[in-house]
Amino acid sequence: MIFQGTATALITPFKGGKVDLEAYDRLLDFQLSSGVNAVVTLGTTGEPATLSEDEKREVIQFTVQKLHGKLPVLVGCGANSTALAISSCQRAERLGADGALVVTPYYNKCSQQGLYEHYMAIANSASLPIVCYNVPSRTGVNMQPSTFGRLARDAANIVAIKEASGNMEQIEQCLLCADGNAAVYSGDDALTVPIMSMGGKGVISVASNILPKTMTRLTRLCLDGDYSSASRLQLDLLPVVKTLFSDVNPIPVKYAASLLNFGDGALRLPLTPLSPDLSASLSSTLSAFLSTHPDP
Repeated sequence: MIFQGTATALITPFKGGKVDLEAYDRLLDFQLSSGVNAVVTLGTTGEPATLSEDEKREVIQFTVQKLHGKLPVLVGCGANSTALAISSCQRAERLGADGALVVTPYYNKCSQQGLYEHYMAIANSASLPIVCYNVPSRTGVNMQPSTFGRLARDAANIVAIKEASGNMEQIEQCLLCADGNAAVYSGDDALTVPIMSMGGKGVISVASNILPKTMTRLTRLCLDGDYSSASRLQLDLLPVVKTLFSDVNPIPVKYAASLLNFGDGALRLPLTPLSPDLSASLSSTLSAFLSTHPDP
């Protein structure tokens, strides 16, 4: 297991058409000082589909050098080409990453056997610990719990899954199929407590870009078995989480991060800025939450 608790799915700030490393550096300091348990760079929230290969290498190197020995760094390495996913994992390993987050191959719509062979080929080509990532709303393919169970049994370096299907029955089955061979992480901020109450080991969180102390406290309460307090905090967080997903991720969270001086909220097409109405709603909702739950 690479981590227990909260891993932040980091945004990638942009400025003038380039990666804004100064803002990114401040964000990493914020995460480190707030006590998160790991970070994920170049996951969905980091907009890797719009980064060049040189930019990806730059972001990985910067993150690893900054956090080496301080926090585990996972790198998003998924692709709809198995060969490209393998080379991405090998690059992350060479650059010193602690693990790879590998999303199911998108657009191709492969079978469950195809998923199995895809991940086994990756696992056999790199020694880096691998976290599978199931988010069918984005990829068009749903990894069945039995497929993950096979992978967890057959590949020693497939150590976990980020489950973002939103289907609680499927996630329960995933927990059963993991059978102690691998960890299950919530891929939805709003489902952190329900999943951890059934044996999940944490969350890979969008909200912790702006609320790292809160999300870390939430998972710590769960790991300590205080589900009464954790449930209350989860419910308090719900309005913030809803506004953070009021538009396509990472549009809202990049706007929220800009309010805290972690970049100016710039996105790359085809993503477009948050509307004025949603921006106002997010600002007021976040302010209301922070007035009773100080985080930054």
